[in-house]
Amino acid sequence: MDTEREMDSRFTTQKQQKEEYIDVNGEIGFCGWVILILSALFAAVTFPLSIWFCVKIVKEYERAVLFRLGRIISGKAKGPGLMFILPCTDTFIKVDLRVVSFAIPPQEILTKDSVTTTVDGVVYYKIEGAIKSVANVSNVHIAAQQLAQTTLRNILGTQTLSSILANREEIAHNIQSILDTATHSWGVKVERVEMRDVRLPIQMQRAMAAEAEAAREARAKVVAAEGEMNASRALKEASMVISESPVALQLRYLQTLNTIAAENNSTIVFPLPVDLLQAFLNKK
Repeated sequence: MDTEREMDSRFTTQKQQKEEYIDVNGEIGFCGWVILILSALFAAVTFPLSIWFCVKIVKEYERAVLFRLGRIISGKAKGPGLMFILPCTDTFIKVDLRVVSFAIPPQEILTKDSVTTTVDGVVYYKIEGAIKSVANVSNVHIAAQQLAQTTLRNILGTQTLSSILANREEIAHNIQSILDTATHSWGVKVERVEMRDVRLPIQMQRAMAAEAEAAREARAKVVAAEGEMNASRALKEASMVISESPVALQLRYLQTLNTIAAENNSTIVFPLPVDLLQAFLNKK
């Protein structure tokens, strides 16, 4: 079923292109030839003054769509370089082929989880088909801007707030694909779409900040509890080692005294050796 639809779509596109080609290269008729001859004679009589009106310059990044008696000549844009036109019968429109960018104004959007947010973005595009951009749409730049705003609202309206914040790059890529497909018939190629800013209501910002702070406090308590547990295990192992070797306790006393003497000048009380106390206890 999908294959048949694709074949029908291709056939329709080829048919439209064929009709457009026939229309572009159609005959201008007897009256048209008479007007062209008179225009050429007028340009010849007024030469060299007419040269300023007949010769035009098209820049490297531009293309000129030339109309002769209302018809596009040869179905191909002219340029770059010099272009010759006939006065009174020929008109032309210059099309800029460079990449153009425009900012999407902030759009107030109601997300899927009923949160009101404001989103803006920027779109980068260029014109690849000069004739399509002139013949198929009245103002390609305004049309592209309006379509970008509508597409942004439609796509973000189907997303939740968390998905918008987490998948901004993926959503921007989807918007780019939709815009590129929709503007293909206008001769426009959408290069890139970026979401610049997502503004949340103040109440939502406070709620998210409180949630993040609570999560941080919970993680801090877990880390502190793990530290206490590891410290208690280390103390238990140390006490077992000291109980096995009384000399280790004396060394620990000396280390403690050394630390105290290095930090502050204070009176130090030396404890009695544990072995001496043990001897007195044995005599009793």
